Amino acid sequence: QESREKDAYGAALAGGDFDFYKFIRQPQTIVRFLSWIFSIVVFACITGEGYINPIHHPEAKCVFNQNDSACHYAVGIGVIAFLACVAFFVLDIYLPFMSNAQERKITVMADLGFSGVWTFLWFVCFCLLASQWSQTNDDNAIPKDAARATIAFSFFSIATWGILTYFALGRYRHGVNNLAMPTYTETAPDINTPYPPTYAPTSYNPTTYNPTTYTPYPSNVPDMQQQPPFTQTLPPKGDAGYEPPSF
Repeated sequence: QESREKDAYGAALAGGDFDFYKFIRQPQTIVRFLSWIFSIVVFACITGEGYINPIHHPEAKCVFNQNDSACHYAVGIGVIAFLACVAFFVLDIYLPFMSNAQERKITVMADLGFSGVWTFLWFVCFCLLASQWSQTNDDNAIPKDAARATIAFSFFSIATWGILTYFALGRYRHGVNNLAMPTYTETAPDINTPYPPTYAPTSYNPTTYNPTTYTPYPSNVPDMQQQPPFTQTLPPKGDAGYEPPSF
């Protein structure tokens, strides 16, 4: 049971040492790094070149059909995604040191939920920016490369955050399967029960001992010990006057 809890939720070396080179080569780390870069590109392009001053308007307007809400939405999604990637980088590093399976479960569930939500929000961002860009008529003074890069990297973010959702879902299922595996060890007996239910002693019913009547040995039977067990027969005596002849 203890070994399965250590393997649960993608932390096979829970409580062990951190291997930096192994960490940066993990597919999840690579995809999260790409998501971090894409979020920087999106909000940097909009904050740097996403606003222009129209000829007859004193205030700067968003390059996407002068819809400030589209630019604000993209910047907000990008900044939050940037901060979330940094936070999950730290959690991914700290995850192998979590000895409690419940803490790892909460971390993986947070990663799964946030990645799934941000996959959807990046999809909304891409659709919004693409729709507003297609409705932009006066694009002579607009930095087109920055606008197109924002749309492109919004689309790329959908893919990367979707992959992160898939990885988090795999870690969650792996942890649930590990903890749900049956154990094949015997259950410890209940110390509060004096006897196991299988080996409960039966009730003891003592039996009454009735001694038999003692009959004395009859006196009219001859005592066999007084008679000799057998009669000794002496060998016959020879002629006492016989003498061997002398030569």
